[in-house]
Amino acid sequence: MKRYLAPSLLSANFYNLKEDITKLKSCDIKYIHLDVMDGLFVPNISMGIPVIKSIKDNVGSDFVFDTHLMIEKPERYVDNFYKAGADILTIHKEATDDVKGTLHSIKDKGMMAGLSINPETDVHVLDDELSVPDLILIMSVHPGFGGQKFIESTLDKVGYLDEERRKKGYRYIIEIDGGVDKTNIKRILKAGVDFVVAGSAVFNGDITKNINDFNEVIGAYNE
Repeated sequence: MKRYLAPSLLSANFYNLKEDITKLKSCDIKYIHLDVMDGLFVPNISMGIPVIKSIKDNVGSDFVFDTHLMIEKPERYVDNFYKAGADILTIHKEATDDVKGTLHSIKDKGMMAGLSINPETDVHVLDDELSVPDLILIMSVHPGFGGQKFIESTLDKVGYLDEERRKKGYRYIIEIDGGVDKTNIKRILKAGVDFVVAGSAVFNGDITKNINDFNEVIGAYNE
């Protein structure tokens, strides 16, 4: 499976968001990661439906919108995020009592359905649901804020998920989010990650150089 970098707009400069997104386009970024937080499931509030719709209306054809819902009862908003332009919609195992039903409702809208777990959640809680999601997102920091240190033990979860899809023929994408930078990207890819979400490591400093540095490493795994 081809590997991709998915810059997280949570770390972008929202005063100059158009400029930052233009730089992503110039670097041939295909996926952009959009973190939605409600202040309940995680102790922070971020962008919501109007912001995503505005970005989609202006640059939607240039990117795949990888939308990560860190919100309670995400099943309430599947249709709203579909209308806003989400292409991938990821929910948290810990945030709903109806995981399979919500994933199927996402798929019924024509979106890819993602399922995520927090660092403290045992990866085996996903065992009964691995056949359903198109993407599994492993949080490698405690969700809510950018700039945190990568939790190394989360790579064990990646290794397990990679082994399970090989053994059982699952076709889900493995994504990781949190604390990803140039010092750990090789270990992350080697563990079996397909989509690498990076925020601070992309948007702090020279965005173009940062993306090129990431893609140099990622490209070696796509050869």
